[in-house]
Amino acid sequence: MGRKDNYFIHNVFVVNEARVFRADVLVQHGLITQIIERNDSTSFSIPDDTILIDATGKYLFPGLIDEHVHFRDPGLTHKGDMFTESRAALAGGVTSVMDMPNVLPPTTSVELLNQRFDLAKTKMWTNYSFYLAATDDNWKDIQQVDKKKVCGLKLFLGSSTGNMLVSKEDTLDKLFSQTVLLLAIHAEDENIITLNTEKYKAIYGDNIPIEKHCEIRSEEACFVASEKAIEKARKLGTRLHLLHVSTAKELSLLSEQYPNITAEVCPSYLLFSADDYPRYATAIKCNPAIKTKEDRKALLKALMSNKIATVGSDHAPHTWQEKQNSYFKAPSGIPIVGHTLPILLELYHRQEISLEMIAEKMCHAPARIYDIEKRGFIREGYYADLTLVDINRKQKISKDNIYYKCKWSPFEGMTMSSYVEKTFVNGVLVFDNNIFADSSSAMELVFNRN
Repeated sequence: MGRKDNYFIHNVFVVNEARVFRADVLVQHGLITQIIERNDSTSFSIPDDTILIDATGKYLFPGLIDEHVHFRDPGLTHKGDMFTESRAALAGGVTSVMDMPNVLPPTTSVELLNQRFDLAKTKMWTNYSFYLAATDDNWKDIQQVDKKKVCGLKLFLGSSTGNMLVSKEDTLDKLFSQTVLLLAIHAEDENIITLNTEKYKAIYGDNIPIEKHCEIRSEEACFVASEKAIEKARKLGTRLHLLHVSTAKELSLLSEQYPNITAEVCPSYLLFSADDYPRYATAIKCNPAIKTKEDRKALLKALMSNKIATVGSDHAPHTWQEKQNSYFKAPSGIPIVGHTLPILLELYHRQEISLEMIAEKMCHAPARIYDIEKRGFIREGYYADLTLVDINRKQKISKDNIYYKCKWSPFEGMTMSSYVEKTFVNGVLVFDNNIFADSSSAMELVFNRN
């Protein structure tokens, strides 16, 4: 499949800005140059040197923006890397990602941050940016960050890799009051988790059942840390984005009165509940833990009511061998970036979410929240990051179409009701019916910040 810059996507259902409408979309030299709304009598003509794509009956979304991935590069590349995981993202309609800092070495300095950007130039197939991790002692690096290039500052209020747990109150106050970057928060209270762990170790020793994961990394551990972060953000006016909300109780902390505070949910919490631990075991072990059916229902309702702003995958691959260990030894994380859109479309087929809301949560809202330049919408003059979906074509998840380096997924064997057919990045058709282009067209994301 070669590189072609000019496309005429004909007679497609465009899903964009709270509407679904039939249109022709012209892509030229990397940009969306024309959107022509159609009716049955509308005629069309194709410009010279343009490839026609007859998309009758199919749906065109803006390219999905995944604000929360762990591509494992550098240092943990036996699990995944920028090349494999970004191509897997394309297969799920994701065209832009923001990669987390808990790699080896952790991304805690501007020097390490720049090294990752340099690496991405040769390996990424999606557009990209990276978070800098906040620590108790890297304030000078935080001040030096290029805010038009770096998506945000990642703050861990729970256990993490390396030295990325911020524990000093004066450091937190400085971060919340002085940083100009968006603060993306992993909020779990470490003291509560430690006490819960000791409680269950006294009962089970090292053989704690996986079903207890949601009691160890409990509702209270999430609520206490989220409440602390949100109270501080309210007081100091911090631009705060609460990652992977997993409980109904945390939703009570979110309010339209504080538009500077937004929240994300992950597809794992919308699809699974604690009742699924016996079947999937450590394959669905993640942090924060997947909670109850009631939490799942409340999170979905909050997503539809706009209390939760975005859906991020929290893609976190591990090898299958690593995941087969006992409770303490099995790492937390699920490979999911290539399946987020199919999962949300399953919820659409169950009438639990609309197509317009999927576009809002995975395209429009991330673009607004992170101030991303010319992406996240199907608009004339915007980069042609586009995802073409057949919402009525089934696909069985198998090893043949799992593109993660770890080559497994908790969804293997499931038949999805929808199919991601084509993915365009910067006007280049880079994924077409399970075939990848010969080369990448990825770019660094740019953020419109003063």
